[in-house]
Amino acid sequence: MTSGIDLGRPTSGDVIDLITDDHRRFELLLSQLRLGTADRDSLRRAFADVLVAHGDAEEEIVYPVLRTTAFDVGEHDVEHGREEHAEGNDALLVLLELTGTDTQAFADAVEELSNLVAHHVAEEELSILEPARTEVSTKVRWDLGGKWAARRNQLIDEGCGTVENVRRKVAAAQREGLLQDV
Repeated sequence: MTSGIDLGRPTSGDVIDLITDDHRRFELLLSQLRLGTADRDSLRRAFADVLVAHGDAEEEIVYPVLRTTAFDVGEHDVEHGREEHAEGNDALLVLLELTGTDTQAFADAVEELSNLVAHHVAEEELSILEPARTEVSTKVRWDLGGKWAARRNQLIDEGCGTVENVRRKVAAAQREGLLQDV
């Protein structure tokens, strides 16, 4: 784990609140990357860990349950979320593979990643999370929160945001057809 950077270590709570807390953390870390007032290499590694852990835990823990509750999250919504996670990982890989952090290429990669993350966050919060707040029981949301937090933290502890792991994730997403060929 990257020292001095708050990655968050939730252990319990309403899954909706925990996910939106991470969304705010994404925004903060991306802002710090844009400003360049802190160690950008440490920030990008921290951001990578949080982004990958967050998305993987959502796909493994949260999406399957939302699809089976009374709340109407269909296969299309889940697939769209997976596609957006894959796009974010693809943009993250570009950022992680850059050698310099004080270059125009780095600034451009941060901007591209920021735009993708902002789009996904807005869409997920408006179309999935806020409706789930009233459609999914408090008990289910708290149960999911504990499971999601445990999995997220485990993935961070395992260093899920390494360039090698993100490369593997992007390659798998390409094989699964989750990424458009550009």
